[in-house]
Amino acid sequence: MKHKQRAKLPPGTMGWPYIGETLQMYSQDPNVFFAAKQERYGDIFKTNILGCPCVMLASPEAARFVLVTHSHLFKPTYPKSKEKMIGPSALFFHQGDYHAHLRKLVQNSLSPETIRKLVPDIEDIAISALESLANQQVTKTFYEMKKFAFEVGILSIFGQLNTRYREELKENYCIVEKGYNSFPTNLPGTAYQKAMVARKRLDQILNEIISERKEKKLLENDLLAHLLNFKDEKGQTLTEVQIADNIIGVLFAAQDTTASALTWILKYLHDDQKLLEAVKEEQKAIFDLNDGGKRPLEWAQIRNMPQTYRVISESLRMSSIISFTFREAVVDIEYNGYLIPKGWKVMPLFRNIHHNPKFFTDPETFNPSRFEVAPKPGTYTPFGNGVHACPGNELAKLEMLILIHHLVTKFRWHLVGSKNVIQYSPFPIPQHGLPARFRKDYKA
Repeated sequence: MKHKQRAKLPPGTMGWPYIGETLQMYSQDPNVFFAAKQERYGDIFKTNILGCPCVMLASPEAARFVLVTHSHLFKPTYPKSKEKMIGPSALFFHQGDYHAHLRKLVQNSLSPETIRKLVPDIEDIAISALESLANQQVTKTFYEMKKFAFEVGILSIFGQLNTRYREELKENYCIVEKGYNSFPTNLPGTAYQKAMVARKRLDQILNEIISERKEKKLLENDLLAHLLNFKDEKGQTLTEVQIADNIIGVLFAAQDTTASALTWILKYLHDDQKLLEAVKEEQKAIFDLNDGGKRPLEWAQIRNMPQTYRVISESLRMSSIISFTFREAVVDIEYNGYLIPKGWKVMPLFRNIHHNPKFFTDPETFNPSRFEVAPKPGTYTPFGNGVHACPGNELAKLEMLILIHHLVTKFRWHLVGSKNVIQYSPFPIPQHGLPARFRKDYKA
């Protein structure tokens, strides 16, 4: 894989010294920035973002090369300030044996066989979240969906957690989250400094929960139990620091992405009343089978919501919440006649692939029926691909299906203000978090 003399850097521009083309990217819709580059230079091009020389890859084959077939040549890369805040032992900062062990643990604790037992509890959380929305005048949908996703995350990690721990975790986690994308400085009073203090407090709370769990010798099947019971081939267990870092990592990975996806689903359904009626019809049939919602959803019912599932799939394609991912070349690599130098960042552009008319006809049109036929392999990767693909994707889809069921069978919603402006936080969400009015549907 080492490059031969003939290999050259991909085409593209590098912008100004150090800042590169960062300002150009952030002064417009980043998607427009990447799409214009792809149109001009093709599916592989170079740029400089955030002080790092980068190679951008906009084809399914190139994304697969980096994330699947040659993933050992590319390491996950994050700014040190973000690693420090989540915790350097979190699985998505690693590769190799440690990453493989941790990923398997998380996957097992969030597998369909495990999470199906959470259905009644997720239903309770969904109904409570929707009732809360209906009691407000105008609410910012995204921020309410974040609360819902956080509660489901806590449930999947700890099972039933007492209220004091849950409130303390939530309070400190919110402070950490606010500082996550702030300028990393330890000056007193800054968002970053407050976040680092709150992160230490999270460690203390998690240590208390772990000690209590060990003391009571509880036989649970949640993520914490999987982390506590882990032993590698040499009999090594995970330290409390490693456990805490991975719990915070899972919460980070689960909350904003799921909340963004749900917010877009609500917007797309609101904007297409015919589609909303089709989803309502599918969900109403299940609702009626369950005595007008008096009986809980069954696992088999959730697994058989084809229309709703297609809406989720198309929402994930259209919004492409994870627009790209960062990797770093660990050696000089040649790909398609181009040199990717060691140390350069490499970014597979999921959004560009999801919005390519070669793979999705009329890609800017919201059309769930396109998923009646499976997309071409490698062209649809809303949860990433390869060894670093999202291990919690089954839980994310489960909570979306449950929330949509209760939303369309019992509630109505109306959007307030501008509907078509996107903001980045850092994930794409409708402007101001999609302000809306929610009301109980008494005809349901």
